[in-house]
Amino acid sequence: MNDEKSFTKGGWAFLPGLAFGLAVFAGFAACRSAGVGVVRESLEIRAMTFNVRLGSANDGSDNWENRRDMVFDVLRRYKPDVVGLQEPLRFQLDQIRRAVPEYGELGVGREAGGTEGEYSPILYRRSRFTPAESGTFWFSDTPETAGSSNWGNAYIRICTWARFVEKKTGGAFYVFNVHLDNVSQASREKSVILLVKRILGRSRPDPVVVTGDFNVAENNSAVRYLTAGDALEAADVDLRVNPIPMVDTFRALHGDARGTGTFHEFKGNSDGEKIDYIFTSPEISVAESEILRDSRGGRYPSDHFPVSARLYLPPSAGRW
Repeated sequence: MNDEKSFTKGGWAFLPGLAFGLAVFAGFAACRSAGVGVVRESLEIRAMTFNVRLGSANDGSDNWENRRDMVFDVLRRYKPDVVGLQEPLRFQLDQIRRAVPEYGELGVGREAGGTEGEYSPILYRRSRFTPAESGTFWFSDTPETAGSSNWGNAYIRICTWARFVEKKTGGAFYVFNVHLDNVSQASREKSVILLVKRILGRSRPDPVVVTGDFNVAENNSAVRYLTAGDALEAADVDLRVNPIPMVDTFRALHGDARGTGTFHEFKGNSDGEKIDYIFTSPEISVAESEILRDSRGGRYPSDHFPVSARLYLPPSAGRW
């Protein structure tokens, strides 16, 4: 986590300003039902969230050198358009970029905004998308201060975000990629409030995809704040209840499915907690969403299973 009915997929092994933002999302919610459904003229994107486990960890036979090729193969096999990674160090990202050079990379190390420490980067398919805006902020009282952490975090925590424009159509969308704290519930709650504030404050009213390792299960208040309307303590009264309820792409299609754990400590079990998510703003349609349980010879690419989703953005997104 540091750093049976099962709707999952495997590869090598297959197992059965704020006021403006509020107004924009109110309009989206009025014309959206349940986050499911496909509009033929929509822009299709494939998203993935993938905690690849930091490469400096002492994981014995599951160390980075023994599983990195499987990480590369997950990206090659599923061919996501955008990927939110969690935990990679700079040397891991360099190896990933060499193995799958079709992807560009956005993000910085969390320690000081340079190359030190874990990243929460976004990979994107360079042949298809251009990053029009991007940045990283820190989950703290001073989010623009690199390395800041004052919410009781066990580790420094960040969000890397970007606005992508499809080269062919001009269709645009945002990705926010997060890795929340694994110890402090107060930090997680403040982090999701800041995340929503940043989403509402984006420069264009384009659809939003949120990827990440939230380090908590679906019934936790930090997740339910995003998806279910649970209230949290917030200095800004307009943010005590999330004004833009997000869609959990996996649950939108698979409802009450069991065996949906994503954190498995290299054991491959599916009965743990689902702590890795792809959320979307309400106007995005969800066509597919799967937990990917690829393995090879009893070994797994990471201690987390990646999650994928095939999404459709409305024709009005971006400059259409």
